[in-house]
Amino acid sequence: MRREILVSATARESWVALMEDGQLVEMMLDRADSGRLLGDIYLGNVDAVLPGIQAAFVDIGADKAGFLHVSDLETEDEDDDNGGGGGGGGGRGRRSRKYPPIQGTLQKGQKIIVQVTKEPMGTKGPRLTAQISLPGRFLVYMPGSSHVGVSRKIEDRGERARLRTLAKSILPKDSGGIIVRTVSEELNEDTFRKEFKRLSASWREIVKKREGAKAPALLRREAKLISGVIRDLFSNRFESITVDDKAIHNEILQYVKSVAPELKDRVRLYLDPVALFDKHGVEEEVQGTFQKKVTFPSGGYIIIEPTEALVSIDVNTGRYTGKKDPESTILKTNLDATKEIARQLRLRDIGGIVVCDFIDMESQKNRDRVVNEFRGHLGRDRARTKVFDVSGLGLIEMTRQRVRPSLFQSLTSTCDHCGGGGRVYTPTTVMRQIERSLNRISATGDEKKILVRIHPEVALQIIENEADFLKRLRKATKLVLDIRDDPLLREDEFRMLSGPAEVDVTSRYAAA
Repeated sequence: MRREILVSATARESWVALMEDGQLVEMMLDRADSGRLLGDIYLGNVDAVLPGIQAAFVDIGADKAGFLHVSDLETEDEDDDNGGGGGGGGGRGRRSRKYPPIQGTLQKGQKIIVQVTKEPMGTKGPRLTAQISLPGRFLVYMPGSSHVGVSRKIEDRGERARLRTLAKSILPKDSGGIIVRTVSEELNEDTFRKEFKRLSASWREIVKKREGAKAPALLRREAKLISGVIRDLFSNRFESITVDDKAIHNEILQYVKSVAPELKDRVRLYLDPVALFDKHGVEEEVQGTFQKKVTFPSGGYIIIEPTEALVSIDVNTGRYTGKKDPESTILKTNLDATKEIARQLRLRDIGGIVVCDFIDMESQKNRDRVVNEFRGHLGRDRARTKVFDVSGLGLIEMTRQRVRPSLFQSLTSTCDHCGGGGRVYTPTTVMRQIERSLNRISATGDEKKILVRIHPEVALQIIENEADFLKRLRKATKLVLDIRDDPLLREDEFRMLSGPAEVDVTSRYAAA
C-alpha cells in the first residue's frame, strides 16, 4: 500500500492529510484560535469529589472543569502505543474493575498533576488522567508506572521480545515505565537511551515547575499538530511527506535529519501554483464528509447518521443488483461497506458507539466473513476500535476511541434558522474558504479585480479578530481586492465578483 502525508499550513491554520493509494483516509486540523488541549499537562485544583460516580471535577483553567474518573488515578498496564500524549482514558472495561474509593484518595481543594486525554465536547469538559505519559518518537515514558510494554502493532514475536528486553535494560530502577512505539523496530540501545534521557528530563522539569506554580497552571504543552504527526507517524511506512510551506518544510526536515536521517529524502517541498490539496482532491473529499450518503463504485451506498448517543450507519444495495443470486449480491455490498465504513470513521474522526445495520444475510459463514473483513479494515485505524459479533437484530456494534470532536463538529456550528437540526460553517471557516478561493484565482492569473461579498457576521469576525485580513490577501494574491457585507447572504455564503462588471466567478474558484 502506498502511503503519503500532505501538510498544508498558513499563519492561521494547519491541515494534515493521510493518503493511502491516492485516497484520503484521515484529516487533522489545528487552528491558532482552537484552544487545543489534548496531551497538555496541568497542575489542577480539585473542585469536587463525587463518591456516587467515583469521579472528581478538576479545575485546570479551561472554560469547564475536567472530569477525572477513579480508574484514571491508577496506572493502566497495557501494551499499547498511545499515539500522541494522554493516558489510558478509562474505557468501559476498566470501569468494572475494583478501585480504592476516590474519596479516600482525593479531597476538595487538593492539587493534582493531570493530563488531558479528551478534548471538551459539547456540554462536557475535558477528560483527564493522573496517569501522565510523555510521548517521544520511539518511547512513551510513564513516570508513575513500573510497566514496560511494546506497541501491539509490532507483530513479530522475536522483535517484540528484543525490544522489551532492550527497554528494561535502559530503564533505571524505580524510575517509571515505558512503552516502545511502533516506529522503534530494529532500533538500537543508544537511540533508546538518548530518548529516555530526554523524556525523563522533561518530567523533572514538570515536577520542578509544579513547585512554584499556583493551581490551576499549565505545566507542559503537547506538541503542535504538525510536530506531533511527524513524531508519531512519519516512518519508512510512508513513501513521502509533502509540505506547501517553506518554513514548516525546513522545520520538519531538520527534525527528521536528527531522528531518522534515512528518511530525509522523503520530505518534499511543494512549489506548484495549483494548491497542494486541490491537486489531490482533498478539499472535495472533506466537503463530502458533510453528506450523509456515501456511494461505493459498485452502486451500493451507506447512510451515516450521527446522534448524541451514537452513530448509526445503514447499508443499502442501491443500484447494484449483481449477476448471481441475492445472497451473493448482499455479501458483495456488505463487503464493500466494511471498507468504506472503516474509511469514513477515520476520515470523519467519528468516536464513541457506532451501530452498523448491514443487509441481512442468511449464511452464518457470510456473516462471519463480513465481521472479519470489517475488523481487518479497522486494523489500519490509529484509534482503538472494538467490533462485536452480529447481534440478534442483525446489527454489528462497535466502539471507536474518541479523543477530540469529529471533523464535522470542528468545522461547523449549530444553525439558528432550523433550531439546531442542521449546521452552517463558522465565520472562521468561511474566511479560510475565501482565502483559499482567492489563492486559486491568483494562481490562474485570469482575474485582476475581485469584490468579495460576505454575510455581516463574517465581516464582524474579520474586524474583531483579523483586522489585517484584506491587507494580507492583497499582498499575497496581487489582486485589486475589496470586501463588502451583504445581509441577504446566508451566514456561510460568499460571492466573488470579477472586474468592473462584477461578473460572478464564485462557482469557478470556490470548492464544490
